[in-house]
Order: sequence, then structure tokens, then C-alpha cells
Amino acid sequence: MARLPRLAVAELPHLVRLAAQGGQAAFHDDHDRRQFLAALRESALQHHVAVHAYVLLEDEVRLLLTPPVAAALGLMVQSLGRRYVAGFNRRHRRSGTLWAGRFRAAVVQPGAMARVAMQAIETLPVRLGLVPTASEFAWSSVHHHLGTARDPVVTVGQTYWDLGNTPFEREAAYRRLTDEGLNGAEWQRVEAAARTGWALGDATFLSELAQTAGQPVAPRAPGRPRQAVD
Repeated sequence: MARLPRLAVAELPHLVRLAAQGGQAAFHDDHDRRQFLAALRESALQHHVAVHAYVLLEDEVRLLLTPPVAAALGLMVQSLGRRYVAGFNRRHRRSGTLWAGRFRAAVVQPGAMARVAMQAIETLPVRLGLVPTASEFAWSSVHHHLGTARDPVVTVGQTYWDLGNTPFEREAAYRRLTDEGLNGAEWQRVEAAARTGWALGDATFLSELAQTAGQPVAPRAPGRPRQAVD
């Protein structure tokens, strides 16, 4: 079966995953990480893409992005790759691509599901056992949302604004959410979306998105389709 085109939708959040090929390191040190964040900010500004959340792991990156037009998502990620990989290769005396194939991008339903995606990104280091709490991991956007640092990369999304009427209320509410963590079902849904590119949302959102996109946006239910009854 032919591979479906990657789906991008203007003004909707997208969960994006970039993985280094062959399990190699995408970052060797903090200099690399700072260079990546600089490239991320420049590419996002160039294409007017909002970066709502990110996490930099040793061999992959996860992002929550909202493009102003559909084409901006791919253009922004391509620009990010060119900016970062060129410098990475020069610094580490290597050549060729760094990322494994094309990036994954899953359209995310605004509102509660976008918040879940943001939490999943920023608490992934805890899930992987790298740190006891999300705030102890240096290379994610969680510090911006907890109010412990101002991150020029981050554009706060509506799902975060809805947590409270003041900065203190929003920061306290988000701290409670990160401390509580996601349940197993939420983790599985976000992880599946990040790795497959299938959209993330409720049944109504997925149905409407499929009609608008003119292509499947979620895997079909297992089993043979039911036959119509005369």
C-alpha cells in the first residue's frame, strides 16, 4: 500500500517526533542542545510556527507546534534540520543525515487533548526514568510553564492560558498536573500518535478531520468490515 501523505492542518497543534537514525545520539553535549534550540527558534520565527512544548532527549526530539498554514509545518522542520545538522556535522566531523527518515507529525485536537500532549512531552524524561520530576530535566519547555524560567522558544498555547486567570494560577495548576502525571491510557495514545503520525483526539474530531482531509487520520478498527443488511 502506498504511504499516505503526512497530514498538516493550519492553526491546529501537531505532535512532532524527530528520531536520530540507528539509535545514534542527536546531541553529544549541552553545546549541541543550545545550538538545536537556537535553530528551533530561528526556524519557527522564519515560518511563523508556534512552539508550545519541546523536549530534547539523547536520541530524539518531541515538539508541539502550530503552523499558520499547512505547508509551514514541513518547511519549518526542514529548515530546522538544515540549520542544526550542518553545524552538528561540522563540529563532530561527520557527514550525511542525522534523522531517521521523514519526521512524524500527528494533528492534535485543541483543548484537553493538546494539554495532554504537552504534558506527555514535558514529562517524558520522568516516564523514561531519567529524572524523578519534570522540573529536574534541564532540556524541556516545562520550566517556562512552571514559571521558573522564561524560554524565548516557547509560545504559550490556549490550553495553558485556560488553566487560570493569572500567571500564578496557571503555573500552580500546571505544576499539579505534572506532579500527578498522565494515566496509562493517555500515555499510550500520545506515544502511538508520536510514533505513527495518526491524529490525536476524540471520535467526533477524528471524523471531521478525516472528512476535511479526504484521507484516513486514524487506524481502522481490527476485524473485517460489517456487511450491510438488505
